[in-house]
Amino acid sequence: MAVIEGLIRSEADGTISFGDYTLTQKTKVSGFENAGDIYKVKSFHEITKLEKNEMFVYESVPGTAVSHLRQMADGMEFQVEGVKDAQITVEMEAETVYSIEIDGKETAKMKTNLSGKLSISAELEEGKAVSVRIRK
Repeated sequence: MAVIEGLIRSEADGTISFGDYTLTQKTKVSGFENAGDIYKVKSFHEITKLEKNEMFVYESVPGTAVSHLRQMADGMEFQVEGVKDAQITVEMEAETVYSIEIDGKETAKMKTNLSGKLSISAELEEGKAVSVRIRK
């Protein structure tokens, strides 16, 4: 997977892919449309951030490349790659318990805070995508 050429793209299955952890300078794309929603992405080696309709969706420190991000009523799923372990924060439903699966293994059950933010750590290495599933 590595990086997403053009910083963000729509996939044939309706999901989106975004991010480029190899960039040395912060780069952004605004006004990207997919399925009636408007996305903004910022990415480089230190951070990757995604907003949908001006609302927070995803952030990783350091930067990552995310493929096939799908948001559903009961959660979110995506594949992520980076050069080293990342702290990933996503926006979910406030004060709700979610099950976190990384590469098919349940790693934790976590409750979001009042703002709905959920933070997870992912062990990453360049060239190897890790699948993440977050479900109520």
